[in-house]
Amino acid sequence: MKIKIRVAILFGGRSAEHEVSLQSARNVIEAIDKDRYETVLIGIDRQGAWYLNDFSVPLLNSSNPKLAVLNKSSQPVSLIAGDKTGVLINPDRPASIQSIDVLFPVLHGPYGEDGSVQGLAKLANVPCVGSDILGSAVGMDKDIAKRLLRDAGIPVASHISLRASDLSDDLTKQVEQLFGYPVYVKPANMGSSVGVVKVTDAEDLIEAVNIALQYDTKILIEEEIAGRELECGVLGNNDPIASEVGEIVTDDGFYSYQKKYIDENAALLKIPAELDNSIRDQIKAMSIAVFRTLEIRGMARVDMFLSKDGSLYVNEINTIPGFTSISMYPKLWQVSGISYQDLIDRLISLALEEHENKSRLKTTGY
Repeated sequence: MKIKIRVAILFGGRSAEHEVSLQSARNVIEAIDKDRYETVLIGIDRQGAWYLNDFSVPLLNSSNPKLAVLNKSSQPVSLIAGDKTGVLINPDRPASIQSIDVLFPVLHGPYGEDGSVQGLAKLANVPCVGSDILGSAVGMDKDIAKRLLRDAGIPVASHISLRASDLSDDLTKQVEQLFGYPVYVKPANMGSSVGVVKVTDAEDLIEAVNIALQYDTKILIEEEIAGRELECGVLGNNDPIASEVGEIVTDDGFYSYQKKYIDENAALLKIPAELDNSIRDQIKAMSIAVFRTLEIRGMARVDMFLSKDGSLYVNEINTIPGFTSISMYPKLWQVSGISYQDLIDRLISLALEEHENKSRLKTTGY
């Protein structure tokens, strides 16, 4: 009898993207190859507590994205560091030990996509799907990512980063001189367009800044790149490959949280995007360059703008892109010839490969 690989699927979390994670996880749980993998479902509530979930009911109201909540009826669980690989224990019953072979975080935003869970996995000596600590942290922080990309010669939109202590009475004047309007105000460490506001005049700028500061201590104010919004998936470790290119078409040019995850008819996803082959090749090559520059592993979705004059600008990278039924990343790979189930399989294999390579490194100085 073939021994199955035990995959712990981690979902929920303390982030404002909690509901998005629940939706993504539901799709991963349904699609994973049950003949090859044994799944262990771990839900994280909004306070950060971990629960070992019953496979049959990991979510409540799962059919409604607005009402989906984590089912916390099961036992608490913790992933611990030690000499054994991937050990889970029940804090209420310490003698109850369960091992896992690989951790699959289906988490979005802080406390999951930012290197925190990846660091825990490293301490627990368990393979983890996706990027390690560095790539996750850099990919999460839009300000740092843009600085690194800019230094590598990869074009990004002009922006300034601010903290609450940096705000001054002449901010509106400064923004108007630097960029004009409209601009986008964003939390530096957040995704799924949470806390992002499109500002069309100076009167609304301060309100938008205050909204963004509710989600992060650092924010970005960024120029608008008028043009087309394009996305490309990347998959791999040392030899990453790029997917087909997709385009997002909205009525107002802003791909909001509502349009991404709640209303599947609010935005049109064109896959593949209608592009000249030369532009398509540039996008694929630039996506792989972004992946490598930011030290990403496993997977990422690279978002770009194609301006009206034909220039490409990187908007951001997502190191754990959405896996919902209407998310771009799995759709891009489906059109590229990799099914949802095969995509999950490849991601797990990449995690195991990366962990095996790093386990060969010396841990002594002699």
